Amino acid sequence: MQVEVLLMDNVKKLGKSGQIVKVAPGYARNYLIPQGLASEVTEAAKRRLKKLEAERAAKAAELKKEALEVARKLEKLELTVSAPTTDGKKLYGAVSVTDLLAAIEANRGVKVERGMLDIEDSLREVGDYDATIDLGHGVTVKFKIRILDEGAAADA
Repeated sequence: MQVEVLLMDNVKKLGKSGQIVKVAPGYARNYLIPQGLASEVTEAAKRRLKKLEAERAAKAAELKKEALEVARKLEKLELTVSAPTTDGKKLYGAVSVTDLLAAIEANRGVKVERGMLDIEDSLREVGDYDATIDLGHGVTVKFKIRILDEGAAADA
């Protein structure tokens, strides 16, 4: 025997918010309903779901607005990083994500989290690289990274 519940939030491998699904009574009673992920199918639950969805949409719009403000601060970003090399081309180690995050914060005053940064190649040689910062909510910023030989940069 199964019971019908109205999903109040997305549940992996079960359904999306607003769907009516059939589940085992114990799953509904012991997990879904106490966690606030589902509710019994009633008119009051449907009204509560609509209110929840409106609140989520407003919060998502606010977060997207904040992400766009950060994107404006980061537009046309070009980082130049100096690192020691073995032969003028290959780096001793690599330029780490932590180094890039510190350079972004120093350059634009914006703190970017490690998981937001996506680099196409490993940064182990002198040269130019493309990278992307994913600010969430469909907002991304593409930028260039230039790695210079620390010895050559000091001579210039």
